[in-house]
Amino acid sequence: MAQKMVQDKVVVVTGAGGGIGRDMALALAAAGARVVVNDIGTSTSGEGTDTGPAQKVVEEIKAAGGQAVANTDSVAEAAAAARIVQCAVDSFGRIDGVVNNAGILRDRFFHKMSLDEWDAVVKVHLYGSYYMARAAANHFKEQASGAFVHMTSTSGLIGNFGQANYSAAKLGLVALSKSIALDMQKFGVRSNCIAPFAWSRMIGSIPTDTPEQQARVAKIQQMTPNKIAPLAVYLLSDAAKDVNAQVFAVRNNEIFLMSQPRPVRSVHRSEGWTPEYIAEHGMPALKSSFVPMERSGDVFSWDPV
Repeated sequence: MAQKMVQDKVVVVTGAGGGIGRDMALALAAAGARVVVNDIGTSTSGEGTDTGPAQKVVEEIKAAGGQAVANTDSVAEAAAAARIVQCAVDSFGRIDGVVNNAGILRDRFFHKMSLDEWDAVVKVHLYGSYYMARAAANHFKEQASGAFVHMTSTSGLIGNFGQANYSAAKLGLVALSKSIALDMQKFGVRSNCIAPFAWSRMIGSIPTDTPEQQARVAKIQQMTPNKIAPLAVYLLSDAAKDVNAQVFAVRNNEIFLMSQPRPVRSVHRSEGWTPEYIAEHGMPALKSSFVPMERSGDVFSWDPV
């Protein structure tokens, strides 16, 4: 019998009670992993708790012959995140991978966004991913192996309306991933990001008031969460041992390698610059390379998730 892709690896998937997280947990288990299914069972905005979603996914995995345990600790607290990692070690003896997928939304136009709406979203997405990665890091270092997969978003990579909190956290997560990759590569530890395109309850609030909006939503609904899972399984496997510090996007049956910030154009003046000279000569030379702000063309043509 052929060896499965992640046979006997122990992987934590946060936010795995539904949507993309659930499909990644199921796919990992089907590929041989032992999975910690973490989900506090909250609403998309972070209210309430429910032990049911995580346990239901565990039961699905076990019914299919896999191994899994449920965990309902919150990633937004350092001590609780440490308990999630410890749950993997206590249940299966080790930890080999972490998928930072847990998230909430509190969308609001920036000039109306409250401190609580900012803080709650950043706490889960960015702090939560840091807490999880930090808790697993020493285990990975000691065993000289391990892999992180962080779920970012085109809301951070490209931008989106009404999501300053979410966008900032998701782009910050890319920087966190790249720093982890640089710091821990010498220990055999990898860190990569996936920006998913998939219909889930996290984007179920997209308005459908016009025929155009209805057509847009219908198109997104074709992008099911299970399309994301194969890339996550691959990145957590030994087959991806040379893939590090990258950002991928998945849209239906397409996988994209995303560009990372690089200089586009430069201008030089041996005498140095004055504000006036920048306005008259420097900026006109640079402006032809500006990214347009309209939600059109290649810039905002992808629906952020």
